[in-house]
Amino acid sequence: MRNKRFLYLVALGFLSFGATTGCKKSSATPDEPETPPVVTTPSGTRDELTKDSIFLYGKELYYWNTSLPTYAAFNPRGFSSNEAELYAMTQYSLDPATGKPYEYVSTSGEPKYSFFDYTAATAGKTGALKADVNGSANDYGFSVQYNYNSTTDLRVKYVYPSSSAALQGLTRGCRITSVNGRTDLTYPGAINFLNNAIFGTNATVTLAFNDIGGNPKTAVVTRSLYTINPILFTNVYTVGTKKVGYIVFNSFTNNASSAINAVFSNFATQGVSELVIDLRYNGGGYVSTATEMINLVAPARETGNTMFTSYYNNYLQSITTAQRRASVLAHQPLLDDAGKLQTFTSGVNGKYATYADLNYSPTAADNIEKFAKSGSLTLNRVYFIVTGSTASASELTINSLKPVMDVKLIGRTTYGKPVGFFPIRIDKVDMYIPEFETKNKIGAGGYYSGLTVDKESPEDLSKAWGDETETLLAYALLYAKNGNFVTTAAKTASLSTSTTAVPKLSIAELRELDEKLDPKGFKGMVMTPHKKF
Repeated sequence: MRNKRFLYLVALGFLSFGATTGCKKSSATPDEPETPPVVTTPSGTRDELTKDSIFLYGKELYYWNTSLPTYAAFNPRGFSSNEAELYAMTQYSLDPATGKPYEYVSTSGEPKYSFFDYTAATAGKTGALKADVNGSANDYGFSVQYNYNSTTDLRVKYVYPSSSAALQGLTRGCRITSVNGRTDLTYPGAINFLNNAIFGTNATVTLAFNDIGGNPKTAVVTRSLYTINPILFTNVYTVGTKKVGYIVFNSFTNNASSAINAVFSNFATQGVSELVIDLRYNGGGYVSTATEMINLVAPARETGNTMFTSYYNNYLQSITTAQRRASVLAHQPLLDDAGKLQTFTSGVNGKYATYADLNYSPTAADNIEKFAKSGSLTLNRVYFIVTGSTASASELTINSLKPVMDVKLIGRTTYGKPVGFFPIRIDKVDMYIPEFETKNKIGAGGYYSGLTVDKESPEDLSKAWGDETETLLAYALLYAKNGNFVTTAAKTASLSTSTTAVPKLSIAELRELDEKLDPKGFKGMVMTPHKKF
């Protein structure tokens, strides 16, 4: 299920702590390195040892590791579940900008960034990680959201081609009128029901809906296996004398390279000089795929210059040879591109390469990504359409391009995830916790509250992809035409639409909806080192 290059633990090392010290975190930069915990031969049940390991890995690898208390004070075995322990572990590090933990979510009892992926399970983050990151999915293939001008107007926001939903005729813009026979779909009362019916683990969901033309239809959508194509729509618009390209990119999957290159090659052939990249629902994915897109967009003059730098906690940045040998990372093999162990007799365990053999210093070449322009597309400006669901690798793409070209953001403030992870295998579960932060070529990062937009506006979910009157796309095309976002009364029906029939959702309510509806949707930035030994 996971990418074959992901690390796997050969044998689970259940370890427990001697006494170490920790403190509350009050800045985005980890504190000074501390001596790794003294380890002893553990005893206990498998569940207890798993809880020990969760804390042990967090104590060494978590980006804000020095915020964690001692083993004795934290008492990992005292938690009722792995999830309860992980949540508690992530609530110590405080963001000075808000006074709340970096991983605090007002509408949820789960961490903002960290989670477990149970490889044998079919629910929770497992399905989301597969669908949004890897190249296939086993689900319905669509998602929904309320339109900005109503608490009852539930719309299909996207459909993956070749999925069951697509085969049943669902498209973006369809209005859902009934789910499994329930017609009262009013927000917020219907949220739990919808999360179970559409984003849960049921084999089927029965829908009544009006298509984008208003025609009533019904469908039984079945959970099924399909290949993900993250490119949902592309087009080229003529705006005055300009050619403006448009691509809706829904996830930085590991199977998108050839498709992305083909689209950008077509843009270059058609003479596109400005580009709209629609990331409104893109929760992230592979850093490697993000860098591919960045290099297709970036100016050729930036080749060889720093794109972004990855920063790990200060313990990892300054880790000594002796500390490497004692590190929990020695239990995490660093596989080659074929998914095989790499022989490394001079490494920490003298057998095969592990994550303990990597250089975590921000000055190391492995942690400094450089621009390498690809393709022939030359752009004067790039617009990003974003919402509160735009996260992680999407934000990395935007932040990396901001210092090197004219970038405009349209929509709503993004999710806020400048940190990323690689998975840690503990027995039968993969743990994802923030292990590094990225900053662009001028050292800008730390957007824990999200990237703010140049033009704030809700989207119009009643419009199909590519409709020039869809609010957010319309603003991009307006700027391409006039050089500003100023509208007139006659601009378009979409930009001037208002309603007093039902309550209008505010920007704050829309952001809350992003968190509440489909809360297990993947938001992450996955790093897979390709170091060869």
